[in-house]
Amino acid sequence: MLVELPLTEQFVRGAVELETTTTGVLPHRLPAWARRQFPDPQLMTSEAQPSGVRIAFRGSATGVELRVVATRQSYPGVPPRPLGVYDLRIDGDLVGLTTADEGRVVFTGLPAREKLVEIWLPHHEQTELVSCRVEGSAEPVLDGRPVWVHHGSSLSQGSNAASPSTTWPAVAAALTGHQLLNLGFGGGALVDASTARVLRDLPADVLSVELGINVVNADAMRMRAFTPAVHGFLDTVREGHPTTPLVVVTPLHCALHEETPGPGAFDLQALAGGTVRFTATGTPEPGRLTLSTARAELARIVAQRQADDPNLHLVDGLELFGAADEAEHPLPDALHLDAASHLLVGERFAAHLR
Repeated sequence: MLVELPLTEQFVRGAVELETTTTGVLPHRLPAWARRQFPDPQLMTSEAQPSGVRIAFRGSATGVELRVVATRQSYPGVPPRPLGVYDLRIDGDLVGLTTADEGRVVFTGLPAREKLVEIWLPHHEQTELVSCRVEGSAEPVLDGRPVWVHHGSSLSQGSNAASPSTTWPAVAAALTGHQLLNLGFGGGALVDASTARVLRDLPADVLSVELGINVVNADAMRMRAFTPAVHGFLDTVREGHPTTPLVVVTPLHCALHEETPGPGAFDLQALAGGTVRFTATGTPEPGRLTLSTARAELARIVAQRQADDPNLHLVDGLELFGAADEAEHPLPDALHLDAASHLLVGERFAAHLR
């Protein structure tokens, strides 16, 4: 007999807020007050894509059925993304993955023993949860693992990762025994004050922020604005977490923007051939940000602040993914990591997270 689980925070983990809709619940990764302050449709799309969100329970259930409503983002002239993937993990091991068939996600044949079951929702597809039913027993998980709150760009959200539990933050969290709350937003790591307040107010045992790439490829600010914005962002986070370990991650290597400013744009010639690639359209000039200048300034800011903040740390993005890594694992669209590189970066960041 199938038993319906309540779609509450007890069972839906990794979301900041669950919005009740006419048909179910919609996981959000920004709270309603923050969403009201953002006029950017891209950020509103990204925050409602449940990267890092999973349904978790413990019990002897042998089957799970989800009913969902999926909303996929598309651009005119751009090939559609593949269907969102749902990962099934049992006691931490990835044992199955599937897509939604007419709004129905089914996993059967689970071992009939006490176990931890996690179903990771698609990281690039808005997913409204209509119902979750299980065959057998299921209880909420009493999870005492430390909470890691991470904010970053589409690289952190998981663009091009093979599945939702194999994005680099999910890999690092699994390797280090952390509960992940992923606030990686495609195109949305723009040193926003509201995002800093969200980080300030969330419970966390460790925090990290991956900054730089979106500021550069959006051509969002010059160095004059970037430096005080980063200081203000870190000041705000520290209001709620004065001594919590806080890691600043500088940009990973991306040849496209290492020395060429944004704005970034679709490569129209590649699109005409049915391939998604990006290009950089800016002209280098004093004060205009590139990845190399943003990386150096973030390192300088952290070094300056560490005199008064011994729990502030820097991770050089080039240690996670450098020029040699890009040569070995070319970015498939010239901007985002491929699936293998997500695993690589996750393993390397785990060493810092420990």
